[in-house]
Amino acid sequence: MKTLETERLILRKFTEDDFAAVHSYASCAENVVYMVWGPNNEEQTRAFINMAITKANENPCTNYQFAAVLKNTDMLIGACNLARIRSDEAEIGWILHRDYWKQGYGTEMGKAILGFGFEELPLRRVFAFCDDENIGSYRVMEKIGMRREGLFYEDHSPKKLTSEKYGDKLLYAMLKDEWDIQKEIAYYNALPVKFDGFIDLPEMSDGVIYLVCTDKKPGDSEKKLVPGYGFAVCKGGEKIGGISLRIGYTDNLYYGGQIGYDIDEKHRGNGYAGRACRLVLPVAKAHGMTILLITNNYTNTASRRVCEKLGARLIRAARLPEWNDLYKKEQPYQNIFKWSVE
Repeated sequence: MKTLETERLILRKFTEDDFAAVHSYASCAENVVYMVWGPNNEEQTRAFINMAITKANENPCTNYQFAAVLKNTDMLIGACNLARIRSDEAEIGWILHRDYWKQGYGTEMGKAILGFGFEELPLRRVFAFCDDENIGSYRVMEKIGMRREGLFYEDHSPKKLTSEKYGDKLLYAMLKDEWDIQKEIAYYNALPVKFDGFIDLPEMSDGVIYLVCTDKKPGDSEKKLVPGYGFAVCKGGEKIGGISLRIGYTDNLYYGGQIGYDIDEKHRGNGYAGRACRLVLPVAKAHGMTILLITNNYTNTASRRVCEKLGARLIRAARLPEWNDLYKKEQPYQNIFKWSVE
């Protein structure tokens, strides 16, 4: 079984020497209040460790049990696992000693086993369950990009150490495509950009159309909004549309793009949108941007042709997340085009 590594953790096989550290959390009532097992006695903890060692040595391995160990002290502080349900699907889970809660270790474990499942095995779908009152667990699922897929009422038998008769259960999941999108977003968010203020704009004309700056919107870091320019697209003294340029990269801009354009209906079909995109390039370059994303509804053939004529490459038709405003407008998929402008 492969050893995994995160910024602060080593995820490795269990050994018999791990008994004391495992039993310290497995026997703790507060640690296992939302689990279907525990609190453990010593015999139960030893049985778990023996099972984990046996599973790790199976070939092929179908139930990967990882001990989570701090890099700097070699202290075992928790565990996580990935159990294959089918050849392309698996369930994941984790537990962390209460002394290490709210320090990001659960998120590190979750990301590591997701990456292992999607990159190494590889899987199509990964899912996880937790009690609906286990806030810490489902917040980890959300932080690592999993979607809430369902809530099962009175799903499991009486919860440990509570007076409630039944517990409700949450289901979270992620698809391989969604994992790939997260990696792409991280890549774009790390791209260089410089913004020391809005620049003095050059003459923006190609002899057929010209742009007039109508708006300069400052960014808002709290709302994760980047600064941007708004332009009127003009021809012969008449405004025929508009184009916007956003300076920066965020999760939302992966789906919304750095460039947005709209040409009035009576002027469409003349290549003005593509001309306007090329005219804003010097502004993007002045802010150090080398890649611009242009997105459009997957049914918008005309906008897709604009991107293709610009030489932009279609990355994917992405399923929009529920938090995205376009999803709320019943636009489930968005074409994501990458335009390299170095």
